[in-house]
Amino acid sequence: MFWLPVGSIRFQNGLIEGFALLKEYARDHVLLCLVPAFFIAGALAVFISKSSVIKYFGAQAKKILSYSVASVSGTILAVCSCTVLPLFAGIYTRGAGIGPATAFLYSGPAINVLAIILTAKVLGYKIGLARAVGAVVFAVVIGLLMHFIFRKEEEKNRKDKEFVALEEIKTARPLWKNALYFASMIGFLVFINWGRSDEASFKLLLIIYKAKWFIGSGFLLVLAWMVWNWFKREELKEWMYSTWFFSKQILPLLFAGVLISGFLLGRPGHEGVIPSHWIVSFVGENSIQANLFASISGALMYFATLTEVPILQGLLGSGMDQGPALALLLAGPALSLPNMLVIRSIIGTKKTLIYTGLVVVMATVTGFVYGSIFG
Repeated sequence: MFWLPVGSIRFQNGLIEGFALLKEYARDHVLLCLVPAFFIAGALAVFISKSSVIKYFGAQAKKILSYSVASVSGTILAVCSCTVLPLFAGIYTRGAGIGPATAFLYSGPAINVLAIILTAKVLGYKIGLARAVGAVVFAVVIGLLMHFIFRKEEEKNRKDKEFVALEEIKTARPLWKNALYFASMIGFLVFINWGRSDEASFKLLLIIYKAKWFIGSGFLLVLAWMVWNWFKREELKEWMYSTWFFSKQILPLLFAGVLISGFLLGRPGHEGVIPSHWIVSFVGENSIQANLFASISGALMYFATLTEVPILQGLLGSGMDQGPALALLLAGPALSLPNMLVIRSIIGTKKTLIYTGLVVVMATVTGFVYGSIFG
């Protein structure tokens, strides 16, 4: 405290940016993004049997099926690196293997169809295609590597057969009712957060955007009807308790991470403690160092859904090379400082460091190769 540079304008701006980013995050992403995600996570932990999760995502599950489902989940959810966290916590605590769980964790924010289309339209089809292919490959490879690295630990700690044997309790509802129940929550989450697109070729997406409140309200009304008619009071209490458990576990770390991220790097178009021209000066060429710097910077920054495209557009205009741009696109949307703090609380420090390291290293190598070919 004695040495804090409180008289420095840059330090003061960093504090302002930290709280400004936290304010934006709280206003734009909590009520309609995180809160629905917490309810879905709570429902996953209560109403989805462990045997079902283990069957499709457990350590002994068929790899083709589990990684295929996990790696394409982002095309449905279209969530940011923070909104995916409650969902990841839900499936992991319910018995999913570390491999499929981390494949889902990466793919949720990374494989966003609208973001990939926007990348191709604004930054060029080559980098858009590279982002799409890279994101799917990353999800599968990172998941498989995490499974391989921690396979002995999973074999020791996860006794799949015992879990399945214990899960012979019959549920109060048939499968189709539970499926509709989850579909209504996911539908609300997806459509109520539908982003605007003014591109002429996105007419259908623009129509959906204009009607998103009606569509979202429809899903919410259907959900309310199902909850009222299909669920017992004890089940609802357990669902609320599970939702609250994930909320108090994740939210404090998330808010702290957003505050620190804003203090260090600022918001888009604003500067934090670290000057933006430093970042541009380090990524002006396609070297391993430049790609590594872009990957690490992207991993620390917080990107709301779709905001990475205009940010990259500005950086490319300022002299950023194509390779580091792709590296940032592959690492940034899937990771952030708030994201990493929460992941650590769920899977531990060692797994978090290895997962983050895999994303950064793969983004660095991919960006360098891409820049060498197309830069």
